[in-house]
Amino acid sequence: MEQIVESIKNNKDKNEHIWLLEHKNVFTTGSSSNIKNPDFIEETPVITTNRGGQMTYHGPGQLVIYFMLNIKMRGIGLIEFINKLEILLIESFEKNKIKLYQKKEKNRGLWIKTNQGMKKVIFIGLRYSGGIIFHGISINFEPNLEKFRLINPCGLNALEISSFKEQKLKFSYNEIIKEIKNQISLAFPHSPI
Repeated sequence: MEQIVESIKNNKDKNEHIWLLEHKNVFTTGSSSNIKNPDFIEETPVITTNRGGQMTYHGPGQLVIYFMLNIKMRGIGLIEFINKLEILLIESFEKNKIKLYQKKEKNRGLWIKTNQGMKKVIFIGLRYSGGIIFHGISINFEPNLEKFRLINPCGLNALEISSFKEQKLKFSYNEIIKEIKNQISLAFPHSPI
């Protein structure tokens, strides 16, 4: 990723990338994390990254979307990029009958309303350098929440996070992915998705 970001910096608007993928089980720490090698996590790698934020978990059942875009060349600021990202996700899920909510005052990402209160299901961890945005978002479709709850993801109480499966929300993974790709193309024209 860092090599691609350098390539984008050197070639301005060329070589941009957007990746959609699922990770094997891994914990990652961001620039705000003071946890490096927690001894309570067994058999799962802990990787230090240069994204913002604290510790989080990635694994099967969670879609991760990595952006490597020159937002400066696109005339978009960092907060505007995050706002566009949240809005396009809200619209993508709305078309699939799932309502998501923003909390702009802190802890950017998206939430669902449950009988136990608001639960975070979409997480944002980005880095901005030299006009380039990179790292991205993770969407909890049906990950292993036991692993997630070993930590306080994004500084939240572990019980504040959830998944669409845990909340028994019906979804078509393929339809949502298709709509997210469509919304990204509309929000960020000429993006390489």
